Amino acid sequence: MKAVLFDMFGVIARLQSPASKAALHRAAGGDRDRFWQAYWTQRAPYDRGDVDGPGYWAAVFAQLDQPLDERRTADLIAADLASWSEVDEEAVALLGTLADRGVTLGLLSNIPEELAVRYEATQPWLHRFAVRGLSCRIGSAKPEPAAYWWCIRELGLPAEDILFVDDRPDNVHAARELGLLGLVFTTVEALRDVLEEAPA
Repeated sequence: MKAVLFDMFGVIARLQSPASKAALHRAAGGDRDRFWQAYWTQRAPYDRGDVDGPGYWAAVFAQLDQPLDERRTADLIAADLASWSEVDEEAVALLGTLADRGVTLGLLSNIPEELAVRYEATQPWLHRFAVRGLSCRIGSAKPEPAAYWWCIRELGLPAEDILFVDDRPDNVHAARELGLLGLVFTTVEALRDVLEEAPA
């Protein structure tokens, strides 16, 4: 193993909390189940950078058959960004440990442009990554093979020398199909143990 390719949300940054999800649904209104179905159905084009924030929310509300104005769009974008902005400081510390050991670090994240800009402005640890594969800028999102190939190419290493870490088993399976080493993330402690035991 010569490099570790990290997912961000669910590994380094936290997934949406119940409180943040509730705040986002309050901004949207309407039926909860229908809202979340539309939220995720329309998400891939947003993550790939095919649409911006207003375009994404217009698609969500079109699926919900609800009106949407500029003020509500702004409130939804703000609530959505806030819901994805909590970072796991223990995971961030692990990045520093790995970087100090000389491990090459990469990032592969499904992330829309507005959220990418927010992280770049507020999270200096992003500079730990030699390669940052942000879906909104590389035009593909996990588990699409092109997203992994982009990172493999930019890291400049054979796939079998790269460990991909993600909390979603389907994303890890897709990485393994391309020859990457794959690990389903559970806890920072468990990941640290695996990395300490891994041969260089």
